[in-house]
Amino acid sequence: MKKYILASGIISILTVSCTKSTTKTEKVENPDGSVTTTTTTVTQDGVNIMDTSKVAKVKQDVDAKVDKAGDKIDEAAQKTKKNLDQAGKDIKKGAQEIGKDVKDAAEKGAAKVEEGAKKLKEDLKK
Repeated sequence: MKKYILASGIISILTVSCTKSTTKTEKVENPDGSVTTTTTTVTQDGVNIMDTSKVAKVKQDVDAKVDKAGDKIDEAAQKTKKNLDQAGKDIKKGAQEIGKDVKDAAEKGAAKVEEGAKKLKEDLKK
């Protein structure tokens, strides 16, 4: 039991002593002559090395890519909507033309039936 307590104590001491935090300061001169100072905190431990500036940059890159993908989806949706509207108009126009054709065909058919009925009536009178 003493060995386990001693081992856990050593591990915790090593873990705490291996953790290190440093601060980086970068100064950039802007075209207008002003100076921009960027401070970045870097935390290091025995297992992980984490640079907050890299994490922030990756987050910005991901956000930019997500925004770009969203814009592309919006554009595709607008094009699809436009195409569907045009297809609906084409279908409506085609249906109107078909309706006229059917009406014309029905009129011609009715005229032929009337002619046939007249001829039959004349034949029956003879």
